[in-house]
Amino acid sequence: MNSRAIAILRSGLVTPVGLDAESSCAAFRAKLTNPVETRFIDAGGEWIMAHEVPLAPLCRGLPKLTRMAAMAIEEALGEVPRSQWGQLPLILCVAEPMRPGRTPGLDDELFLQIQEELGTAFAPQSQIIAQGRVGVAVAFAQARALLIESGMPQVLVAATDSLLSWSTLSHYEQSDRLLTARNSNGFMPGEAAGAMLLGEPEGNAGELLCTGVGFGLEEAHVESEVPLRAEGLSQAVKAALADAGCQMHQMDFRITDLSGEQYYFKEAALALSRTLHVRKKEFDIWHPAECTGEIGAAVGLAIVSAAQAACEKQYAKGPNILAHLANDAGQRAALCLQYRMPV
Repeated sequence: MNSRAIAILRSGLVTPVGLDAESSCAAFRAKLTNPVETRFIDAGGEWIMAHEVPLAPLCRGLPKLTRMAAMAIEEALGEVPRSQWGQLPLILCVAEPMRPGRTPGLDDELFLQIQEELGTAFAPQSQIIAQGRVGVAVAFAQARALLIESGMPQVLVAATDSLLSWSTLSHYEQSDRLLTARNSNGFMPGEAAGAMLLGEPEGNAGELLCTGVGFGLEEAHVESEVPLRAEGLSQAVKAALADAGCQMHQMDFRITDLSGEQYYFKEAALALSRTLHVRKKEFDIWHPAECTGEIGAAVGLAIVSAAQAACEKQYAKGPNILAHLANDAGQRAALCLQYRMPV
């Protein structure tokens, strides 16, 4: 096992198909979906459909991001005494600064509001990572440094995001990137939050480990005119595999942030052709966004939670999983996950 592996101890999720990790992951397995009409109309005069987290009382914007994050964190810390929460660093992942319609207050108010909602103050090593969909991979790398190099016993990673504001929906609808009656090559917007408690591996059966993290940069990003060769994603995958000390053909299945756009499916296929050098009979690719819609910065925790649930419930294709993530601006990330099978 990689000496720099970290263990995923406990997860929490709040998604449009479940208000905790267990129900969300069960919905992912069953491919359940629950889109609703938004208050907004597209250029064709149809209601824009989206995946919304049903919280009562109704809230939107920063208050909703705060509440979703707090719920996920409370679930992830369910076995940690509340008196010890203040000893944990919180690495909070949010939307990237250039995301259209980005909620104001993500870089200064959100962290404080989450602490207020939970009635705690997290450790001084806490930080905010505003890197969108790849943010959770960055957070895992930062958490590994805190666990292994700084000697922190545990680290909490959380993410919260929503694409359901009019300014966000309007931008993507005008760019022909939303899934509508007039456009099949698009995504359905969503919202979600997640949290994970990370620690050093204890060597126990049933542990899910992150054994490798890798990053890359794609020049031919989704909004560019450059021909796509998936060099950035291939670079990220190769780096994660090298970090984990394994090869692509040893992975049993893939789980990704794909949310419906052809560009990203093509990229995943090209990256596979550039990194897999041994023929495999099958190599499944899972994408929970088919149930949640595009959930931005929260997707990394959703896919890792889905992998963890699949391993624990024994419906995974095997113990070795490759996860990969991509931002519209070209940042790419990959994670190698390994489940310690019970004897």
